[in-house]
Amino acid sequence: MNHELISKTISLKKYGIKNAIINYNLSPEKLHDICIEKGLGVKTYSGALAINTGEFTGRSPLDRFIVQDEITKDKVWWGDINIPFDSNRFDKLYDKVTKYLSDKELYVRDAYACADDKYRMNIRVINELPWSNIFAYNMFLRPTTEELDDFNPEWTIINAPNFMADAEIDGTRQHNFAILDFSKKVVLIGGTGYTGEMKKGIFSALNFILPVYKETLPMHCSANVGENGETAIFFGLSGTGKTTLSADPKRKLIGDDEHGWTKDNTIFNFEGGCYAKVINLSKENEPDIFDAIKSGSLLENVIFKNGTNEVDFSDISITQNTRVSYPINHIKNIQKPSLGKNPKNIFFLTADAFGVLPPISRLLPNQAAYHFISGYTAKVAGTEAGVTEPIPSFSACFGAPFMPLHPAKYAEMLSTKMKEANVNVWLVNTGWTGGPYGIGTRIKLKYTRAMINAALNGDLGTYNYKDYHIHSVFGVAQPRECPGVPKSVLSPRATWNNDEAYYKMAFKLSNAFRENFDQFESIANEEIRRGGPQRFAF
Repeated sequence: MNHELISKTISLKKYGIKNAIINYNLSPEKLHDICIEKGLGVKTYSGALAINTGEFTGRSPLDRFIVQDEITKDKVWWGDINIPFDSNRFDKLYDKVTKYLSDKELYVRDAYACADDKYRMNIRVINELPWSNIFAYNMFLRPTTEELDDFNPEWTIINAPNFMADAEIDGTRQHNFAILDFSKKVVLIGGTGYTGEMKKGIFSALNFILPVYKETLPMHCSANVGENGETAIFFGLSGTGKTTLSADPKRKLIGDDEHGWTKDNTIFNFEGGCYAKVINLSKENEPDIFDAIKSGSLLENVIFKNGTNEVDFSDISITQNTRVSYPINHIKNIQKPSLGKNPKNIFFLTADAFGVLPPISRLLPNQAAYHFISGYTAKVAGTEAGVTEPIPSFSACFGAPFMPLHPAKYAEMLSTKMKEANVNVWLVNTGWTGGPYGIGTRIKLKYTRAMINAALNGDLGTYNYKDYHIHSVFGVAQPRECPGVPKSVLSPRATWNNDEAYYKMAFKLSNAFRENFDQFESIANEEIRRGGPQRFAF
């Protein structure tokens, strides 16, 4: 599709943006050239564009707001995650942003979310910067030229990285903000160049719209499909392996981050691209992602090797959250369109830096509900000032920052769908073994891949004492054997060679699980509560 041939012209006056020079639906190649000409990026050895997002190299959860109005006031789970914003203040801030964007050269893209036509949501993205528009091209679904002729946007993203709010006047926490208004169907972003705010803004909107109005479960997950047509779903927080593990040369990728699960058991991708972490990326370990970084891809906050335009993926001097976005067709083996049926296996991915969870374990339905509501992973020592040992990190539904409704709503929907589809649910630890972070080692990717393949192929036996050992602290069933994986790796306790130290750490983590779950005790039934670790401490 050559967007250079599009002759359609649009006006932004209805948004309050006047006298702007509008670059409409430019190709990523043209946007790349503009970035180079304006000194906003560097062409890498592979042809990708490398840019720096500025002050913010990740999302800013404390600066994400939802306008409290008739649509949201009684449905949204208000609190530290979903922070209410006054409607009148939003209108005033919106007017300031659109006035700021007036008389500027802007980059506008019409795109859509949701690969299933029944749920399609048309989006207009208005960007201050050309590389932000490349991200929009990569990450949202791309209409055909014919579809653009009578395109009618339902939601609008207004993205002004260089506009700084005045917190005292505008009602924000500081100068940056990402605000959703469900009445006006607008995502308003300012003061931050981090591109992920755009995609997570639309994800947050869909996480409200789909369950409330469409009987569809939105999921922070990746998904792929096997040769026999069965779909696998991978839930996980950032850095746990969603993108890496779903990019399997033997299976077709549906998508790497955001999906819906419909009432007729269709799984559909929200997006048209992937947004992968590239810290320590190598062709050997992640060939699909490595090869996807080419012309059209957008690298964020990476460092070059001395005197070259070759990226040093091990250099985290700007941020550990180095990223690349690329259209999904940069991956060779993809599902077209991005839809799957027959979900049969769900994997909950966690990077356990305590080193005590089994590398793979099978979950009963009540355990699956408990771990979904908990959404556990861990922060490791050295990533933040003052962090000297692993810190448990819980994010309900493996995506709390993007979930406007109470976690129980999503958990109930998932539980119902799991039972109806008769899926197998697995807890996969992609973190540490042989000790906690700093003592043990990261579980080898080849072992994790082997365990997931064994689960998909039905090679891990049935739920019985012959095939599984029940973990004495967490109660999960760890397989005794797995093709391609040494037996010693399957037992986390055995890898420590120190039972006392292992159990002390295991009970420390189990206590953290219970303390976190206190907030959900009132809404979880006794069956789900029994899905957690044993109720005693070391």
